[in-house]
Amino acid sequence: MTGYEKYTPFVPQPIENRTWPDKTITKAPTWVSVDLRDGNQALIDPMSMDEKLAMFHLLVDEIGVKEVEIGFPSASDTDYEICRELIEGGHIPEDVTIQVLVQARPHLIRRTFEAIRGAKNVIFHFYNSTSTLQREVVFHTDVEGVKKIATDAADLIYEMAQDVDPEMNLRFEYSPESFMGTEMDVAAEICAAVLDHLHADEEHKVILNLPTTVENCLPNQFADELEYFLRRLPGRERAVISLHAHNDRGTGVATTEMGLLAGAERVEACLFGNGERTGNVDLITLAMNMYVQGVDPELDFSNMERIISLYERATKMQVPARQPYAGDLVFTAFSGSHQDAINKGFQYMEDQDGEQWMVPYLPINPEDLGRSYEPVRINSQSGKGGAAFIMHHKFGFDMPKAMHAEFGAVVQEESDREGVEIKPETLYRLFEDTYLKVDGPYRLIRNKLNANVENGVARSHFYGKLRHKDTVFEVEGDGNGPIDAFFNAIHEERMNRFTFIDYKEHAISQGSDSQAVAYVQLRMQDGRDVFGVGIDHNISMASIKAVICAINRGRQIEEAAEKAG
Repeated sequence: MTGYEKYTPFVPQPIENRTWPDKTITKAPTWVSVDLRDGNQALIDPMSMDEKLAMFHLLVDEIGVKEVEIGFPSASDTDYEICRELIEGGHIPEDVTIQVLVQARPHLIRRTFEAIRGAKNVIFHFYNSTSTLQREVVFHTDVEGVKKIATDAADLIYEMAQDVDPEMNLRFEYSPESFMGTEMDVAAEICAAVLDHLHADEEHKVILNLPTTVENCLPNQFADELEYFLRRLPGRERAVISLHAHNDRGTGVATTEMGLLAGAERVEACLFGNGERTGNVDLITLAMNMYVQGVDPELDFSNMERIISLYERATKMQVPARQPYAGDLVFTAFSGSHQDAINKGFQYMEDQDGEQWMVPYLPINPEDLGRSYEPVRINSQSGKGGAAFIMHHKFGFDMPKAMHAEFGAVVQEESDREGVEIKPETLYRLFEDTYLKVDGPYRLIRNKLNANVENGVARSHFYGKLRHKDTVFEVEGDGNGPIDAFFNAIHEERMNRFTFIDYKEHAISQGSDSQAVAYVQLRMQDGRDVFGVGIDHNISMASIKAVICAINRGRQIEEAAEKAG
């Protein structure tokens, strides 16, 4: 690919004795949703008033976000109106802070103060770009020029803040836009000046929001920048360090996580990574990444399906199938080895009766997100364990492990033939056709099964009338159980050319209509094993049906081989 020579490589910030790589994330940052501002302005069709209100209530009432950037009220009548509706309509809970964004321009600042009147908790967020590229290309000025833009705005904001209602809890936030592309000494100088002009101290901290406005370096290089910046910032204790990462390089999550290691304590983000260009960092991924590391994210995503539904309706965007934690396929295993490991993981947890999550290939229990649990899906890449898993967890058939390969081969043949994913309903139909609807060559017409105890030993007696094609015959025999009695009854028939290997049974429904299912494994004369399945309200009859099913399937295999030979 040609043309790469025209791009200038990022120049890393030199730093000695960096400390961030040795740190871990042990608590949640302050979360800030920018869905109603950054996320909304990036939509082809911006949200309506009703959609914005629905999104706001989802964020604060259900997810638990405490700070929400609601818009750019000086930029459009729509944003101004949503600000007024939220305040005047009583939509804002007592413990929630609204955040409004404004450029560092006097008339826009004044308009923004008008928009927030009557609010209880407000963050007044202003910004101007400070990067080398923007200074040269957009503003045609130097460092002193962009610093003056910032400090003049800070002076006006501080002055106007003295006249707001004393009941308003008003805080300030400043963003040196394009922070990632700004020389760190310059960024520290400008931010320190803003802190001074806003009269920041430990009791009245100012939020310094340090955006990767256009992501242009590796996440570790951003962490180096941030650690260096904080070392150079006078009066660090006067500031709350916030991040606002975009995803131009596809590493917004890593950039934010490493930024938290480097000293940030607040994060601005959007649901599902919505936002300009490739989007903002994904609030859900960040929070759930902490959750699966045993850290309380202090947000609630336990009803993910509802969050997805409202988000897609309000934004007209679609959550990708591979979106972490939320996509339709993220808890799906097509690979046979993955399916087998998932199945064994669930069995291990059941056997251990432990509380720790220990399922391979599933970093989180989907039930924690309110997801319907269908982790295994079947295609031509799937193995024997996947089909068995679905039959167990969706339909209640807990096939013996030795049977997995036989049924898996049936499913594999169907998948290869159709060339598409096998849905659970199709899987059940294959199981039904293979085991439950086997109707010949032998059919049980009439039967009687008696059980008694003689001298402390259980005995069973089987009498039956069977049809083989056009021939009807009677059989009778005794044994130490139903299966043994049946085998003894058919001793003189061709049905007896099979050796009993194994047996399993369990209930497949509850209550008065509960049924039992039996699985029988027989060995044919050529050494091949064949399985049969029987279902009946009487477990003994379920066993007999399973034997007949296995014999019929074995005879069908023999007859097919005879025709082929």
